[in-house]
Amino acid sequence: MDKDAYKIAVASSDGIVVNNHFGRAKDFYIYQIEDKEQVHFLEKRSVIPVCECGNHDNEKLRTNLEKLKDCKYLLVSRIGSGAADMAAESGIESYEIPGMIEESIEQLIKYIKVKKLFEQEG
Repeated sequence: MDKDAYKIAVASSDGIVVNNHFGRAKDFYIYQIEDKEQVHFLEKRSVIPVCECGNHDNEKLRTNLEKLKDCKYLLVSRIGSGAADMAAESGIESYEIPGMIEESIEQLIKYIKVKKLFEQEG
């Protein structure tokens, strides 16, 4: 794996659309982005949903984030600020980009490129 490669965990109920709230997701589809923005599907990882009638189980949340710790980014339809903060503490940036998975990943890649440009200028 090249040094610029990274993984994205996508919250999806069907592997086609980014359509799950982070806390309600049962499955995350893991993609690897490599040199020249090549996108490769790696695997589907199952987790236990952490959102129960508006309440969150922080222990389950930590367990789920542990299962995703090799991913640099989360793509979800929605994520609460508490879960986003816990993900960030684990080194995972979360983004709400619902839509077709391929299109959402393309949007994230473009955002990452722009963000890197601004970081280089600063």
